[in-house]
Amino acid sequence: MKRYFAETKTAAAAALGAAAFLWLGLPLPFLMGPMAICLLLALLGQNLKGMGVIGLAFRTILGVAIGATITPQVLSALPAMAYSLVLLPLFLICVGVTSYPLLRKGFGFDKVTSYYASMPGGLQDLLVFGEEAGANIRALSLVHATRVLLIVSLAPLLLSYFWQVDLIAPPGKPAADIPPLQIALLIGAGLVGWRVALRIKMFGASVLGPMILTAILSVSGIITQRPPAEMIWASQFFIGIAVGSRYVGLTFMEMKTFVLAGFLNGLLLATISAAFILLISTLNFTPSMLDTYLAFLPGGQSEMVVLAIIAGADLTYVVLHHILRMVLIVTFAPVLLSKLNKK
Repeated sequence: MKRYFAETKTAAAAALGAAAFLWLGLPLPFLMGPMAICLLLALLGQNLKGMGVIGLAFRTILGVAIGATITPQVLSALPAMAYSLVLLPLFLICVGVTSYPLLRKGFGFDKVTSYYASMPGGLQDLLVFGEEAGANIRALSLVHATRVLLIVSLAPLLLSYFWQVDLIAPPGKPAADIPPLQIALLIGAGLVGWRVALRIKMFGASVLGPMILTAILSVSGIITQRPPAEMIWASQFFIGIAVGSRYVGLTFMEMKTFVLAGFLNGLLLATISAAFILLISTLNFTPSMLDTYLAFLPGGQSEMVVLAIIAGADLTYVVLHHILRMVLIVTFAPVLLSKLNKK
């Protein structure tokens, strides 16, 4: 009963935050509003709860939105993306040789925690794999939540300043303009793709499963529409809650270690990302600098997809980079950790 009360209180507070951002005309009201109010209440000692399975269910909308953009024309353009994808391993090496020592030597994290805390990727995925490997889950949670909070707070400002992106405009057509059958197909693809991905234990199941199934239906011509604006706003709402509520129960000791580590690591990753964004854009390895910016920005996969949808970026390009980055992080973790333990 207490859990349900906490979840209801959290949802109500998040709704007030979204309404306040809408009223004030602030950017990304359905993402930043819930995130800001949940963060504030968590720091004030309120008992908040993430939305659990409901939150994950709404996250599937992002996977559906990505899959719905994949058409035969998009697939034919994939070879052109190979040049910047090849640079991803180099990007991760640069992150590893700078970020890992910061957390290991500077903050005294153990080796496993330092590795999974230093890597840029989806918050949920890194927590799952880090916990399985024996990392400090509280440290991981706060370090990555702080990194995502920092990036998600700063990225929209740069989108608005450099690319004049309207961060308040609807991220798609209204539901009334989309045939009901298409909406039903989009919802079905999200839920079925998610459950199948969970069954085969795919990482990032709530996004990648729906993305793959929707892409198949899109390429075959069955799905012809992207999710309406209302669905995208709903997914933003629950992502905002998930990030803000991570700070529940924060102590002063955690703030000066885990949160500070996350903040400094976020700045370091953003600096490395900026160097690669400039390099790739200079070499013309990308459709546009906006696409590269969102592909190499060290935020979570879901948060970057939200920004890519709003900015009108090439979703396939952005998501492929985030997927490959996560695959590399997970694949090479056992090898790297084994070598570190031997040393």
